[in-house]
Amino acid sequence: MKPNPPPFESYAELRSALLSHYDEHQRSLPWRGETDPYRILVSEVMLQQTRVETVQEYYEAWLGRFPDLDSLASADLDEVLQAWEGLGYYRRARNLHRVAQVVRERLSGALPSSYAQLRELPGVGEYTAGAVASIAFGEAVPAPDGNVRRVLARVFDEPTPKPAWLRGTAAGLVDPVRPGDWNQALMELGATVCTPRAPRCGGCPLAEWCLALKRGTQAERPAAVPRRAPRVETFVLAILHRAGRVLLERRPPDGLLGGMWAFPERQVANDTGFESAALAIADKMGAAVMGIPEPLPTCEHRFTHIHATYRPHLIDVARMNFAPATTPAAEVLWLAVMRPAEIALPVAQRRVLDSAREHLAGAVV
Repeated sequence: MKPNPPPFESYAELRSALLSHYDEHQRSLPWRGETDPYRILVSEVMLQQTRVETVQEYYEAWLGRFPDLDSLASADLDEVLQAWEGLGYYRRARNLHRVAQVVRERLSGALPSSYAQLRELPGVGEYTAGAVASIAFGEAVPAPDGNVRRVLARVFDEPTPKPAWLRGTAAGLVDPVRPGDWNQALMELGATVCTPRAPRCGGCPLAEWCLALKRGTQAERPAAVPRRAPRVETFVLAILHRAGRVLLERRPPDGLLGGMWAFPERQVANDTGFESAALAIADKMGAAVMGIPEPLPTCEHRFTHIHATYRPHLIDVARMNFAPATTPAAEVLWLAVMRPAEIALPVAQRRVLDSAREHLAGAVV
C-alpha cells in the first residue's frame, strides 16, 4: 500500500530545510549573489539549455564586452552573435539584443521590475521572467525550469507534471521572504542532488517530504517524454571563391540560425545532383562560374530537430564584385579565407570554412 501524503498544512519546515541546505552547499558561481537585474538576466538566458560549466566560460567575457543594457543595445548584431559564438541556440543572443534595445527605447533604460512586465519583453518566457523578478526584485514568483520540474515531480510523486501543474505547484511553494534564493535553491538541488540519474537521496534536504522516495519511484519520476527522431536533411553549400575571399549571406532573421552569416545553400535529396545544385546556387546568386565545382569534405551537424548533412562545393567565380540577384547587397559579404573570421559563424559553417582554407592553402603549395 502506498503511504499517505504528508499533511502539508504548512510548507515552512520544507522551505527552511531547503534554504538551509542551499546556504551551506551552494556552488560558487560568478552570478551568485548578484543584484544587478541586467547581469541576472544575462546569466539566466545563458543557462537555458547550456551547462553551467560552459556558461562560466562566457559570462564574465560577455559582461566585459557588454557591461550594461546600453552597451548591448548600441552593439551591432554581428558583434553580439560573435560574443555568443560557442553557446549555441543563437536565438537567445538575438533576443537579449532586442530586449536591450526595447528597454532603452521604450522603458528609459531600466529593466521592468515585475514578472508581468518582464514577460512582455522579446523572448522572455516564464522561467526567465520568474528568475529575474524573484532574484533581482524579490517578487514571490516561481522560476520552473527542468531541474525544478524534476524535483517537484519526485517530491509529489507526479509521473507526468504538465505545465499547469508545475506552474501552480511551484507558485505555491515559493518562499515569500527569500523568493530568489528559494528558486535558486530548487534549481541547485536538481542540478547537484536530485539529478536525472542516480539521485543522491541520502543527502537530500527534502527526503523527509519526498513521496517518490517513500514509494520507491524516484527513478521513474518524472516519466520520460517521448521525443521525435530528428529529421534527416541534406544541404548543398556553394563556397563561391574569388581572389582569396568567399561569399557569405545573412540568413533570414527567423528560423534556423536566424540572422547569422552562412554559405548560400540549397536543400537536396540525399543521393544525387550535388554538383548541379551547387551550380544552381551560383547562378541564382548571379555568379559567373569558372571551371568545375570541387567537392569539399562532407560535414554533419545535429540540431534539436534536424540532423543536417552539408555537401560543400568550392566554386571559382570570374568576378569579385558581382551583385547577388536575390539578396540585398547589405546582406552579403566577402570574407578573406586565410584570415581569422571576425564574425560569428555556426559550428558547421566554420568547419566548412576551415575545409576551404585547407584546400586553398594546399592548392597554392
